[in-house]
Amino acid sequence: MNRSILTGKTVLEIGSMLAAPFAAHILAQLGAEVIKLEPPAGDPTRNLVRGGPSGTYIAYSRGKRSLCLDLGSDEGKAVFERLLQRVDIVLHNLAPGSARRLGVTYENCARHNPNIVFCHIRGYNDGPQAEDLASNPIAEAATGVMHAHRIDGRPTRLGPSYHDQFAGCYAVIGILAALLDPATGPAQRKIEVGLYEAGLHVAARDFAGIQLKLHLTGKPDPEPSGEFSMPGYGAYETTDGRWIYLVMLTDRHWSDFWAALRQPVDPSLATLRQRKKERPHVEALVRAAVKRWSYDEIAAQLAAARFGFTEVLPMERVLEAPQARHGDKVAHLLFQDMGFDLPDLPFQTDAPSAAELPPPLLGEHTREILRTLAFNDTECDAIIRSGAAVEPVPGAPVWAPLRAPAA
Repeated sequence: MNRSILTGKTVLEIGSMLAAPFAAHILAQLGAEVIKLEPPAGDPTRNLVRGGPSGTYIAYSRGKRSLCLDLGSDEGKAVFERLLQRVDIVLHNLAPGSARRLGVTYENCARHNPNIVFCHIRGYNDGPQAEDLASNPIAEAATGVMHAHRIDGRPTRLGPSYHDQFAGCYAVIGILAALLDPATGPAQRKIEVGLYEAGLHVAARDFAGIQLKLHLTGKPDPEPSGEFSMPGYGAYETTDGRWIYLVMLTDRHWSDFWAALRQPVDPSLATLRQRKKERPHVEALVRAAVKRWSYDEIAAQLAAARFGFTEVLPMERVLEAPQARHGDKVAHLLFQDMGFDLPDLPFQTDAPSAAELPPPLLGEHTREILRTLAFNDTECDAIIRSGAAVEPVPGAPVWAPLRAPAA
């Protein structure tokens, strides 16, 4: 994959939190120039950690330029309309009502640039809930994911915002599809991706599984756990307190596991059907077998047998793995004199022609972008002085300072 596939294309991102910024990040990784248009208060992810940027902002806003505009002002709207004539793609995740109020609609954007590709990531696509707001956990709850994920019996969000990121990936697919055909019409250049609909599509196999059970048994019979109800499939603790995750889907996996540990297979548990009937006993057998070994010892045994497993790693150790460090999978950049290691796209790309920019300060490129739109210095000063556009205060702290420990 050529990393410069979108070189020459300009994306105007009007996004907050995750879905649209994540999609724009992928487009930037593919070579597009991304202008991150933010309101005077900035993307909320700029203010989530000690009053400053969070990991979300640092990870998915690198390589972008920041233009800070008040789209509710006449001056801000004038800049926005002039900017629309210079960009190829508008990508946003504003609420439907806010998008209409600010003029961030396909109809308004196409009026200024008929060839524009417009993508709106929203809570719900067309339907009775089209105007409703939805965030990642709402999409999880509404599409069945949360029901099976419980902590102390209470349905709980997964943790990572997968629905936001899936929606971002679908947005990129839609944008690339529109760009592939220069003759594409307005219907293809107006792309709408609902978090809810993205969640439905990702869960298609689960819906099919429930329907299959209904056809075969007359009951939905949902799987009882995230481990697909396969006894011996999941995380087990080793004697040194580490956790190993075992993939035990088939009867062959079951026999291979015991062979790797040089232990006989109980013939009464040779089939999955037999093991499901004896779930507590099977789980106890696997727990006890794993607990006999340190992680390194059992890992060596299973690796020699080419059995599927891995260690369950805490986040702070993941990027230390040799597999993660191999090649160009992880980018290294400085932001506010701090070093960050950030994973790149999960497929081979050409090396970028220039070093990637760090995440921008709020409005860092406002004046620069205004000048490219043919506003002279006097006009730039007037727009900024009016509050319709913002540029950063030189030397202002990004995070609140840490308090000194009490004596």
